[in-house]
Amino acid sequence: MGPRILLVDDHPGFRRMARRILEAGGFDVVGEAADGAQALRYVDELSPEIVVLDVLLPDIDGIEVADRLARLTHAPVVVLISSRSRADLGDRLAAAPVRGFLTKEDFSAECLAALTGGTP
Repeated sequence: MGPRILLVDDHPGFRRMARRILEAGGFDVVGEAADGAQALRYVDELSPEIVVLDVLLPDIDGIEVADRLARLTHAPVVVLISSRSRADLGDRLAAAPVRGFLTKEDFSAECLAALTGGTP
């Protein structure tokens, strides 16, 4: 299997679609979280190499989650996703401690592999 991934998005339909795409691309989806608090807990429990993280979550903003993850000793690679564009997210996205950004419209295993340097 490829790199271990945690999917974080509050929409179950997107998580299901993303899981199918990633697993078909050779990634190992080790967990799914619906909010920021759950994501932080699962990173500790599951030790993913990559976290695919929605910017807009119901509790903790995805960029804040990325900031917290970046402070970990063994921080995972974080790729932010959003239904909004890069321009909509502006300076906060530019300053975020992440490897990259994908719109949900452009999400695919190939894009994720290119951003993370991982080969599924």
